[in-house]
Amino acid sequence: MRFASHRDIARAVERGVRRAGLPIAYSAGFTPHPKISYASAAPTGTASEAEYLELSLTRACAVSEVRERLDAALPDGIDVIEVTQAPPALSALPLEASLWLVVLPGVPPADAVRAVEEFLACESLEVERLTSKGSRRVDARAAVITMGADRCAAEGGDAGNAILRMVVRHVIPAVRPDDILAALRRLATLAPSSPPLVTRLAQGALSADGVGAAAAASGLTLPAELWQPDAAPQPQLRGTPGGPQLETTRTGTAAGPASASREVACDQLPCGADGLMRPPAPGSLTGDSPDARQRATRHRVQR
Repeated sequence: MRFASHRDIARAVERGVRRAGLPIAYSAGFTPHPKISYASAAPTGTASEAEYLELSLTRACAVSEVRERLDAALPDGIDVIEVTQAPPALSALPLEASLWLVVLPGVPPADAVRAVEEFLACESLEVERLTSKGSRRVDARAAVITMGADRCAAEGGDAGNAILRMVVRHVIPAVRPDDILAALRRLATLAPSSPPLVTRLAQGALSADGVGAAAAASGLTLPAELWQPDAAPQPQLRGTPGGPQLETTRTGTAAGPASASREVACDQLPCGADGLMRPPAPGSLTGDSPDARQRATRHRVQR
């Protein structure tokens, strides 16, 4: 399932919902689609144990029945762990960060420990990502809140696989584990003998009972200022439906601090929830305005 893309997962879930016979709601229009929403899709090539989706049903169903029927209808490798009656929208979930587990085959654990120390000591580490719109520079260091290597294996002299655990903030654009591994490879020349195995263990809020609990169980400690606002100043964040997000795109060499958000055109537009972007033009789409009626009358006269 690591090599299944997000679209593959979406198709499998849609077919599973139909096979399970769930009363799924559909959108209106000429091409109705089932109302299924996803949050923070995992990149292709990574596994995940913490994915969230929202199903809109036309009638109330028992959560246990939905879980059993959907889990039985999905293919092996996609398991429904829990079903709850969610808030009004999936965007209400505070998915602010993810906890990742990375296994580096053939990398000595001692080298991984040194690479992590060098990585955390840097203020900024930019990597290039090739997108459909060309090359894009992303600050991989700004998104990493904390990172740790398996020191027990390093102290024991085990020359097997190195294990990394890291908490990565959800930023715009998303910083993927591949970007962080590319920064480590450039910084400390880490060269795994085979492609790394990346797994998302948890995602949620940056708090003691969110990602912090899963990170603590993995031996990582999050900075106290993340859930204590008075402890230290916070970086400037951008509000998004999935929670606060930090802009980390770099468009040139003269980039500002990693914690500063870049001013872009979309930041200057008000959100739809706060009000309309411009005064409404009556009938601009329905033909109810005087101008629209006059144009329609002239067109009929000409014909």
